[in-house]
Amino acid sequence: MIKLIASDLDGTLLLNGAQRVDVSMFNTIRELTKKGYVFAAASGRHIVSLYRLFEPVCEDIAYISENGGLVKYKGTTISKTIMDNDLVMDIIKDVYEIPNCELLVSGENSAYIKPKTEEYLYRMTKIVNYKTTVVKDFSDIPEEIVKVSVCDLSGIKHSKDYLIKQWGDKCAATVSGALYLDFMAKGVSKGTGIESLQNYFGISPKDCVAFGDNYNDIPMLDKVYYSYVMEQADDKVKEHGKYRCSRVEETIKNKFL
Repeated sequence: MIKLIASDLDGTLLLNGAQRVDVSMFNTIRELTKKGYVFAAASGRHIVSLYRLFEPVCEDIAYISENGGLVKYKGTTISKTIMDNDLVMDIIKDVYEIPNCELLVSGENSAYIKPKTEEYLYRMTKIVNYKTTVVKDFSDIPEEIVKVSVCDLSGIKHSKDYLIKQWGDKCAATVSGALYLDFMAKGVSKGTGIESLQNYFGISPKDCVAFGDNYNDIPMLDKVYYSYVMEQADDKVKEHGKYRCSRVEETIKNKFL
């Protein structure tokens, strides 16, 4: 019996660069909740950004945020895995010197930036609607760090090989979009995030559905029985889905409501 439905956002629930959840999806989530399902937003995004995106139903859903670094449900922190601060500072120092690369450093309370360009400042504060704090120096961040994101404005394909080679043995590293690569504490992923929810609710992978489209979704897709991969996803990602999907909400309505 299905009890948990988790969906990635960018490229999955949010298509064609959309930065807002369609109003109809809120009604679908309300229907799921009435029927006893838990809906989980699973994303590399910051937790406050997710609260804002799902504001009309934000108290009713679960969150796998920061690619599994922070998992919450109805105000309860189910899991939170912090990064080693010295490692964070080493990564920041390295990345900040790479042309076209910007940084987003996430704590639970805010995401922190020291933008090199107006383009990146505008993107983070106006487009993706983050709770963003601009710092003079990343060492000024007043809380524990759960994720470091690299945004390569020329495309993450240009820097990901170097970044993974340089830091991938020291922490978890995953491509999370056309522009982004994320670093989390070693072992952290959306897979560990959905495992935290499975343990919290006492449910098995056979009771779970997940939707995804990118490489950071693979660990989550592998932890559920009903794994849906978007039609436009890379073939290597599709290998991890039992089913294909063109629209998340339509699939939920047709299969689970």
